[in-house]
Amino acid sequence: MAAAQKLVLIIDDDEDIRFILRRALESAGYQVREASDGAAGLKRFREQRPDLVMTDIIMPEREGVETIMALRKESPETAIIAMSGGGGADYLEMAIKLGAVRAFSKPFSLAAVVGAVYEILEGVEGPGSA
Repeated sequence: MAAAQKLVLIIDDDEDIRFILRRALESAGYQVREASDGAAGLKRFREQRPDLVMTDIIMPEREGVETIMALRKESPETAIIAMSGGGGADYLEMAIKLGAVRAFSKPFSLAAVVGAVYEILEGVEGPGSA
């Protein structure tokens, strides 16, 4: 799976989630950067301009819905995947309406998430796509 070293930014306050996603995405050939909340995520986004942003919805400092709105305003072309474990379908539905291209409830299938990243960034379905 040649990912041409595209950059993915993971914004999540759960260190374990970031670690698991980082390992899976790096194994798939992507560069990965992390941030623990929306404020830090926006700062890192501005510094590194990733190809895709994965953001949790419920976080301290700046939550995911605000983060998605800020990203859409600054960079409408950047793909966003929303994730939520605490807000359920309502938050994820709102994230899609605000511009996220995919949304996953936690716990999610790691293969499905990696497959979605591959599909979004490479333009084709990859291994693990549902």
